[in-house]
Amino acid sequence: MTKEEILTELFQTKIVAIIRLDKSEPVVQVAEALVKGGVKAIEVTIGTPNAVEEIEKLAGNPDILAGAGSVINAEMAELVIKAGAQFIVTPVSKPEIIEMAHRYGKPVLSGAFTPAEMLQAYEWGADIVKMFPAESLGLPYFKAVKAPLPQLPIMPTGGITIDNAREWIQNGAVCLGVGSTLVNKKLIAQNDYEAISKLARGMREAVNRAMAQFYPG
Repeated sequence: MTKEEILTELFQTKIVAIIRLDKSEPVVQVAEALVKGGVKAIEVTIGTPNAVEEIEKLAGNPDILAGAGSVINAEMAELVIKAGAQFIVTPVSKPEIIEMAHRYGKPVLSGAFTPAEMLQAYEWGADIVKMFPAESLGLPYFKAVKAPLPQLPIMPTGGITIDNAREWIQNGAVCLGVGSTLVNKKLIAQNDYEAISKLARGMREAVNRAMAQFYPG
């Protein structure tokens, strides 16, 4: 897919599930459970053991839009892209990561927090600005940033739940980065992947309702 096609997928699905685990064995099962619940954009963080290999596995599934998270340098970006990552997510913004991803035709969801950092990321070419950590100051902060900078395509990450997803979408979030709300480690330890699918289904329904209400047609 082209960068524009990948972005269209992200803007349409609205949900990027974040897999950050201390072992690699459950990654594929978690991803498949998320897809079963209607969440197809899945970020595997580099801190997950064997992350590159797991990204490669997910990239082989046509139902999954696989991405890599916690990417902190250009070399890492190139490595995961060659493994099949369709999008790159960073905790902080670096122009060299954006340049590397764009060299391979992949979008970058670039981490920033202050208004200055967010605008800088956007001016460097970030396709989506990842507001992280979003739970620190929450929705009021997001709204305060968007007021003078409405052009910024922001994906809040951290503290996103099924109950508050609607408000984030209503106020202009282009995507939602969702971690423990979906990738529940207790459920994974219990091998209860059906429950993870149920969580994904709940998030998908909440986002779909918000989209139908605030962006009809």
